[in-house]
Amino acid sequence: MNKTKALAITSFTLFSLFFGAGNLLLPPLLGYNAGANWFWVSIGFMLTAVFIPILGIYAHSKLQGTLFDFGKKVSPVFSLVYCIIIYGIAIAIPSPRTASATYEIAIAPNFKIDALTSSIIYFALVLVFVLNRSKILQLVGKYLTPIIVLILIAVITVNVSTIEFSISSVALDFPVLNGVLEGYQTFDAIGSVVVGAVIIISIHQKFNYTFEEKKRLIKQSGIIAGLGLFIIYLGLIAAGALCSGDVNLDDTLSSDMQRASLLRHISISALGNIGNSVLSILISLACFTTAVGIVTGAADYFRGVFGNSKFVYTVTAILSCIFGVIVGQLNFNAIIVIAIPFLLFIYPITIVLILLNAIPERFATAFVFRGVVLVTFLFSIPDVVGFISPSETLKTIVRYIPLAAHSFGWVIPAFVTFIITNFLSKQFVKH
Repeated sequence: MNKTKALAITSFTLFSLFFGAGNLLLPPLLGYNAGANWFWVSIGFMLTAVFIPILGIYAHSKLQGTLFDFGKKVSPVFSLVYCIIIYGIAIAIPSPRTASATYEIAIAPNFKIDALTSSIIYFALVLVFVLNRSKILQLVGKYLTPIIVLILIAVITVNVSTIEFSISSVALDFPVLNGVLEGYQTFDAIGSVVVGAVIIISIHQKFNYTFEEKKRLIKQSGIIAGLGLFIIYLGLIAAGALCSGDVNLDDTLSSDMQRASLLRHISISALGNIGNSVLSILISLACFTTAVGIVTGAADYFRGVFGNSKFVYTVTAILSCIFGVIVGQLNFNAIIVIAIPFLLFIYPITIVLILLNAIPERFATAFVFRGVVLVTFLFSIPDVVGFISPSETLKTIVRYIPLAAHSFGWVIPAFVTFIITNFLSKQFVKH
């Protein structure tokens, strides 16, 4: 396979492994709620849903190992615990969420089938793909992703360019921060460290490239996939904003049904009567490729832990799919609500690990890693506790932490720690 074709297939695969249920459903409602502020919420959304995830892929291109390598500078024990938490969250939340979204939006409106049967069929197909992981690049990158991209481009282009819209004059107090927090819900930062590892192993198996050739391929694929995500997200947010003055979403509906209703309106406006069917296909494909990537990533990791055992890979894949069937019975919004405290805890740590692995090594020694990760963890605690059980004492503490009221209390302490630990590292070297 020539390098141009390898780049195209890898880029398409990476895009599709990122682009799942949340990536399709979250942006339009974000734009709808932002109204005239849609551009500013887009900036925030791109930070956590595009920029950080692509940095994660860049970090993978430098390491070319597994997720374990992301945290090993802190300590092997920390990295092991971190990996278990990340894969546990991925299997427990975003993977079942893809099945839930597929059922609620694509299956239930068109077929008389219950959620359990739908989830069983869905994860049976996921399992088939995962057990044939050597063909993932070919199947996903060459066939499924182009279909997803073409449908999305058609829907967005027709909506933005040919339909008269009305934008509501909504005034958000912190549009950029609203966008950043909504970007958390895509799971893309976590997704980058999970699917990046899948891409690494797939490239190792499929291409006989040198380390530098693989590094270049992964970096270029990340940039192309990131550009694709940026364009699609911007189009979906704009489409939601452009119809915010005309479409009245039922306030009694859950937020997941509001997302589905808005996306259905956008699809039908662009494609007419076939819009509903097209949306069903789009949701199904986007969710399916993401579920395949998550389950494959988890199975790859635990196979590596247990001496590259094919049996462990198969058992992990089966258990992940069974768990997906069980949790997939919850509705999409319920899964998002469950996810929030976990995200507030693990997302900051994941972000700082991505950033530290992406920057030059002279600025990211083991000492720097340990200091920044520890401080990030400590200053993330108020966000998690405040979401689960807010108290007056906690509110008083939060008032003294910059940005803590917006769930970013860890940012400035982590940055200050990064500066201090780098300064101290240089002093140690001098003496």
